[in-house]
Amino acid sequence: MALLNILTVNSGSSSLKASLFTKDGRRNFRYEHLDGQQVAYDALMREIGRAPDMIGHRIVHGGDIAEPARLVDDKERARLESLVPLAPLHLPGNLLGLDLCSNFGVPQIACFDTAFHAGMPELSRRLPIPEKFGLRRYGFHGLNYAHVAKKLPEILGEAAKGRIVAAHLGSGASLCLMQNLKSIDTTMGFSPAGGIVMGTRSGDLDPGIMLALSNHLDRKALADTVYHEMGLLALSNGESPEMIDLLASKSHHARFAVNYFCSSVRSAIGAFAAKAGGIDALVFSGGIGEHSPEIRRKITAPLEFLGFSLDEHANLADHQNISGADSRPVLVIPADEEIMIRDLCLDLIST
Repeated sequence: MALLNILTVNSGSSSLKASLFTKDGRRNFRYEHLDGQQVAYDALMREIGRAPDMIGHRIVHGGDIAEPARLVDDKERARLESLVPLAPLHLPGNLLGLDLCSNFGVPQIACFDTAFHAGMPELSRRLPIPEKFGLRRYGFHGLNYAHVAKKLPEILGEAAKGRIVAAHLGSGASLCLMQNLKSIDTTMGFSPAGGIVMGTRSGDLDPGIMLALSNHLDRKALADTVYHEMGLLALSNGESPEMIDLLASKSHHARFAVNYFCSSVRSAIGAFAAKAGGIDALVFSGGIGEHSPEIRRKITAPLEFLGFSLDEHANLADHQNISGADSRPVLVIPADEEIMIRDLCLDLIST
């Protein structure tokens, strides 16, 4: 049981999500604001009324460390600043959240999205480039994958230790292959721009494409294009990066973008099946994975050869278990980074 009032913060470039967990372990509220950081924090501070005992922050990139959480002092704050080039879309907002919350005057804990993947085998960590550059695959969405791993034994029992593919599908999206509830591989590698196609990010590309783009764009323009102009937005011919809009549209470009996304996810599932010698369960999470029966259907329909099918009624109702008759488990587990942040804060202060 929690002994502290813990505020958990997930701070993006222009949005803020937060939860307050009270001393009895209950979630007092969930808060979301989408209109600028300073405005969001001012509103948050008014809403909670008084300082919490501790604040835990989702930090997208933790660098080379394997620790899931760290107390943020001046040295750690400076280390995180040095990592901004590795996640330029996310870390500035994360760090601004740390700075704004310093006004509370309470301990702040950085909880790292990369840490869940820190134990991946070398075959999954290594990039086929010269080691002298010091670049490797990190993996992301780790706080939610850790949450999924924590929930799986409650649902599957001992089978949770098998070969599980979890798909975190949202505006940012990735998949993770787990065995023994640990990350074995993940689609999003060196940066949050890689892996499967996303809302405004392309996912993996032929390196020659980046060389070709660099002939037309300077470094800043190229970075803006990589993080803000690719993915579903580009595939839909500029119609929208949001899956909910694309599913509602009747345009050819929107349907193409939806089909491309589902094909990208299926390809990653197939690759993980080949790597692991099969898959024992499939998990959908994230905003799209939790709330879009059509996307789950499109992804799963061709996977009968792997032993997966859906119960249409359960899928339409967003049930936890949406497996069809004789199917291997297909589950929907809602993302909850906030509760993992809470748990990591408690674990850190108890050591």
